[in-house]
Amino acid sequence: MTKKVLIIEDEESIATLLSYNVRQAGYEPLVAHDGQAGFNMALAERPALIVLDLMLPKMDGMEVCKALRQQRVDIPIIMLTAKDDEVDKVLGLELGADDYMTKPFSPREVTARIKAVLRRTEQGMNGENETKALTIGGLEVYPSRFEVFLNKQPLEFTPKEFELLVYLMENRNRVLTRDQLLSAVWQYDFAGDTRIVDVHISHLREKIEENSRKPLFIKTIRGLGYKLEEPKPV
Repeated sequence: MTKKVLIIEDEESIATLLSYNVRQAGYEPLVAHDGQAGFNMALAERPALIVLDLMLPKMDGMEVCKALRQQRVDIPIIMLTAKDDEVDKVLGLELGADDYMTKPFSPREVTARIKAVLRRTEQGMNGENETKALTIGGLEVYPSRFEVFLNKQPLEFTPKEFELLVYLMENRNRVLTRDQLLSAVWQYDFAGDTRIVDVHISHLREKIEENSRKPLFIKTIRGLGYKLEEPKPV
């Protein structure tokens, strides 16, 4: 079955261009021209991925993203905006967007990123052993089932947060630079913009650490990056 990609974009020329490139990449494009229609379509159609503009009528992209995450819809989201504003960028990521691109952009780059996200999602779904867990301390991660438990209690993550956690678990006790994490988890060069890694690490800490300001699992290695390790008794 052809995967659906929902494009929520009010500028008709951009929506048409994205739709064309999405179809050429082998996906079925769905298009909504305002935030409310896009939100409703996301709930009804459950696409594999959403390309979401920030500036939209009726509901802006931030509201759509926040509303979807509040509904526990974990569909990956790539956010588009005409603004080149660091505040908007970080806020979008904090609300649950998986990726962020500033207009003008190359439609080919958008489809390349769509493919990268969907490829990672498919790899997770097609795991060879559905019961195999990655464990450390009281943390259990089941990559093929998209499940995480901390001390036997289930936790919820966005797709990109989950991918990042799996990669950290697979590389436990190794210091990983921000560039390594960008390359491995996002699968493309973010042109030195490592803030996306820091924001997602912050999200993980809020969910798995007892005190996110004094993390026991994910340690910051000053000047280098991050390392996930077995929590040491306090």
